[in-house]
Amino acid sequence: MTKIITVDGPSGSGKGTVSRLLAEKLSFRYLDSGALYRVLSIAAMRRKVDVSNKAELSLIATHMDVIFKTSAQGDFQILLEGENVTSDLRTEDTGALASEIAAYTEVRTALLKRQRLFAQGDGLVADGRDMGTVVFPAADLKIYLTASIEERAKRRHKELIEKGEDVSLRALAEQVAARDERDMKREVSPLVAAEDAIELDTSDMSAKQVLETVLSLTEFKRLE
Repeated sequence: MTKIITVDGPSGSGKGTVSRLLAEKLSFRYLDSGALYRVLSIAAMRRKVDVSNKAELSLIATHMDVIFKTSAQGDFQILLEGENVTSDLRTEDTGALASEIAAYTEVRTALLKRQRLFAQGDGLVADGRDMGTVVFPAADLKIYLTASIEERAKRRHKELIEKGEDVSLRALAEQVAARDERDMKREVSPLVAAEDAIELDTSDMSAKQVLETVLSLTEFKRLE
């Protein structure tokens, strides 16, 4: 059977970076579930679908052509209908819209089956907000990463500054807090650590330190 490791947590906790590195180290498949909601946001915007049209959003979610791949240069890419939309996924507008539509029961149901289909081969590292609680409740190892709002805002600020974007750190902190509020208090699949998840606060940890910690847990669970 496919070994499954889930890595959940709020935006900016480091779960994306660590999950990709972990999947690479273990030669497992990788699922960025948050990217699916962001891709859906882009697809909806391009089709000019109203964000309140749950039925249309669910239809797009069921049929959209999305592929995760690694380029010849080793870069992780996400393709929507053959087009590389990786850079578009990281905009604040896309993230805000993704967080909004992720609260819709119909959308989450439409994407649930697609997410579970990633569990193939030797193993899967699934990164998201409800991977260990809803999508893969029987996962072999569940990790929940968190960090302070201030630290997560600083990480996002650094990332945007490096891209040449002039953004307010205070505004980013407010956005992070607002997104946490939406994700943790939504009625469907709220962001919460699974009861059997191992929680790590990454506020004062580097990505390398987090990866080493998680790798030691995979060794303990004999998942390497």
